[in-house]
Amino acid sequence: MSPPPPPLGRGRKRAAQTFDAALDDTELVAARTALAQGRWQAVRALLARTGDDWDRRGHRVTVLAEPSHTAAWAGDWLLAEPESADARVLLGMSLVRRALRGEEKPDRAREACRAATEPAPADPTPWLGLLLLERAVGEEADVVRLFDEVRLRHPDHHHAHHVMVAALAERHTAAGPDPLHEVYDFANWAAEQAPADSALAVLPVVAHAERYRSLAAADLAPADPAASGHWSGRRARQVMKAAFDWWLEWGQEGHPRHMVDLNYLAHAKHCEGRGAEAAALFLRIGEHATPAPWSYPDRDPYAAFHTARASALGTA
Repeated sequence: MSPPPPPLGRGRKRAAQTFDAALDDTELVAARTALAQGRWQAVRALLARTGDDWDRRGHRVTVLAEPSHTAAWAGDWLLAEPESADARVLLGMSLVRRALRGEEKPDRAREACRAATEPAPADPTPWLGLLLLERAVGEEADVVRLFDEVRLRHPDHHHAHHVMVAALAERHTAAGPDPLHEVYDFANWAAEQAPADSALAVLPVVAHAERYRSLAAADLAPADPAASGHWSGRRARQVMKAAFDWWLEWGQEGHPRHMVDLNYLAHAKHCEGRGAEAAALFLRIGEHATPAPWSYPDRDPYAAFHTARASALGTA
């Protein structure tokens, strides 16, 4: 059910050096650097400042958990402060990330995430960890159940909605392009039930890209997204216009994952052939590119992003 990995070879290495999951969160970058040196106290201070900003907490914990060494330092932190909910959630998420790379048994990651739910029952982050794990190795019913657990604690959880859209987009792929596919219903429902300023307004665009990934992986859509026609239909154009208009009005520059949304929106505008609108988005993104959706279906995301950016800005 997971998206395809980036291509092997030079493109994969270059992409790994270019894309930073921390995005534009400079405090997160500093804490991650400190943690790499074993100074977990910087992470403790960062997560204390983050508080119950659940989207930001989820983003920061997920990024901090990515390096393989995080599990060891989180374990040291938990030994020093056995009652720390932050240490528990970081350990749980770090074991999830290790399990996703085949470096840890999934059951140990599940156990650690469940343990992290006990001292902080209102925190959706341990449930996000479980959702990410089951999205890769579990059953569809578990993915739906865990999404509900996250949403119970934070109805507009950005990352969890993206995970759910990616999973739903893979259903009934053999049916081919279908403007009435259930992923669109889900994304539209989520966007409509969220507050007007919610970043979930961009979710229908994300759903369209994820559906393309699923179709192209099954050879039911051309491998070149810009030439596929996937972004040229009437419904697709309406979705893109609504999301772009939302960005112009609300922006949500302060959202911790707003760069993720801008990359999906810039990709959509590029594929639609709306160069001026794409250019505005690329200028705001700067160098904060994300592998998805530029890697779809199996492209070098670094090359795809910079080629599209140069085309939009007239620097090709």
